[in-house]
Amino acid sequence: MEKFTLIAGPCAIESEELLLRVGEKLRQIADRFPQLRVVFKSSFDKANRSSINSFRGHGMEFGLKALSRVKEEFGLELTTDIHESWQAEPVAEVVDIIQIPAFLCRQTDLLLAAAKTGKPVNVKKGQFMAPWDMKNVVEKLRFGGATEIYLTERGTSFGYNNLVVDFRSLPIMSRFAKVIFDATHSVQLPGGMGTKSGGQREFAFPLARAAVAVGCDGIFMETHPNPDEALSDGTNQIPLRDLEFIVEALLEIRETASRFRDIPVG
Repeated sequence: MEKFTLIAGPCAIESEELLLRVGEKLRQIADRFPQLRVVFKSSFDKANRSSINSFRGHGMEFGLKALSRVKEEFGLELTTDIHESWQAEPVAEVVDIIQIPAFLCRQTDLLLAAAKTGKPVNVKKGQFMAPWDMKNVVEKLRFGGATEIYLTERGTSFGYNNLVVDFRSLPIMSRFAKVIFDATHSVQLPGGMGTKSGGQREFAFPLARAAVAVGCDGIFMETHPNPDEALSDGTNQIPLRDLEFIVEALLEIRETASRFRDIPVG
């Protein structure tokens, strides 16, 4: 069985100190679970915040330097998202996987720029996209030269500040690429607090368990030492203290579910 992927870290790069604190914990988790591939994630720019007054980050230069420190200190793989085509090349010099945000998943020039770097690309499925339509996204990336592609499920929006996860999307998208389940953004309540998004972090672990049982190649889970004090998406981030237990449980579920995954039914 291939290694299971955990993509984790604080939503936004608030400070270098925060990244190093979370990175240290992720290094401990990686060392404890050799069957796990751990990728550190944090964003240098939160470009689609609800309000003009919301914290966006400290910019790409600061963010990439802070991410580099995490790799230097703990030897973890890195990922972060890009929002404009010109960002692909400098970001690729630092990170191991380029992430495309959900709202931008159909932006052809952005996808081609990410593919051109030669780095693996992880695309968040748009809240407005059917899972089978992600095949076109994969074809764009392959046309651009990408060979290692991930698609991430993060819920579907039907309006009214809510997201719903259809777990059929996991086996559907696995026909096109490797599939990651985003457990924390799937419990986000977009714009649910007026000038910022809300969230229901208590449901992140149950949804993650379901996704692993259904079958996915990895879990995306944002985590913070003090989620209620986080500057972005605090209401759906997992407390850092709980992450190791969650990982242990998910790996046990994966071990059991793998015995039945390839049995044809229906």
